[in-house]
Amino acid sequence: MSIAASEINFSDLSNKPADSVRKLQESPSRTLLVHRRGEEEDLVLTTVSRAQEVREVVSTTTALFVALMQHSDRVRDLVTEVMPTAFPWVRFLPRQDMQAFVVELVQTLEAADSLSTPVPVTQLVSEWRHTAEVYADPSLLATLRQDGEDLGDVPAPGAATA
Repeated sequence: MSIAASEINFSDLSNKPADSVRKLQESPSRTLLVHRRGEEEDLVLTTVSRAQEVREVVSTTTALFVALMQHSDRVRDLVTEVMPTAFPWVRFLPRQDMQAFVVELVQTLEAADSLSTPVPVTQLVSEWRHTAEVYADPSLLATLRQDGEDLGDVPAPGAATA
């Protein structure tokens, strides 16, 4: 993750909290990247006002995008045409699937914004990216398109099988 922020180690936050807060306040982005040891994920410390600003920008951008998409078919067609600029992997999707991705993305952006969480959007993008990966691999696509019998539910990993 690339965040334009000042950086400190987690131990500095614990051992020198006043210095850490000063560094946060002096940061042009009002964010502080807090490095953690080992396999632990780094943290981002920010001010409440900065978090609210970011939230407002995301919400406003989402509302504008949704309104544009609902405005006309021309806008939806234009968004579909420019989608490969934002998501190069959509070039592997059939046009009908690319259009379905655009519609689903807009709906998910709107719903996720109403919950103040990006998780559904990142999940949707990941799922469509995996779909594009299947289309990009002709042998995998052929295998998945083969007729076959349904072998039923797959047991959860570690579950006893009968």
